[in-house]
Amino acid sequence: MIIELWSLGKENHQIVDEAIAEYSKRINRYNTFKMVTIDNSKVNKNLPLEQILEKEADLVRQKLQDRDILVALDDKGKAFTSRQFAEKLNQQMNVSPQRIIFLIGGSFGIATSIKQQAALIMSLSALTFPHQLVRLLFAEQLYRAFTILKNENIITNKEFSFF
Repeated sequence: MIIELWSLGKENHQIVDEAIAEYSKRINRYNTFKMVTIDNSKVNKNLPLEQILEKEADLVRQKLQDRDILVALDDKGKAFTSRQFAEKLNQQMNVSPQRIIFLIGGSFGIATSIKQQAALIMSLSALTFPHQLVRLLFAEQLYRAFTILKNENIITNKEFSFF
């Protein structure tokens, strides 16, 4: 089983990318984890909002497979504590999907049709963040979930710490 974080848009902050790479490396000790960027640059941003969202939804649907579990990340989704997220992740992994896909929408969010297709709509926060920061927040929480499930302490590294 693979866990993937899909993001519509592009990556563009090297310092954040380095932190994401560190968390990805840590996560891969527990489970295969991949970051996937879906290029939405060819979607005409002058179209009406609903058409933009549906064109981005089509890009997502092209990559989904039958045995995937889709989780849409949205600020209006269900909020979890870190422990609750770990438990939910464990439940989903026990279903034995081919992949668990966590989706970050484009600049305008996620189409209603994709949200309806999702097994869960999850919120990382009621606040709005740039996509790159959401990638980092999600990677940290996924790593934290695995350490909770394994009853381990989170690895801290003063060189890696931002604070």
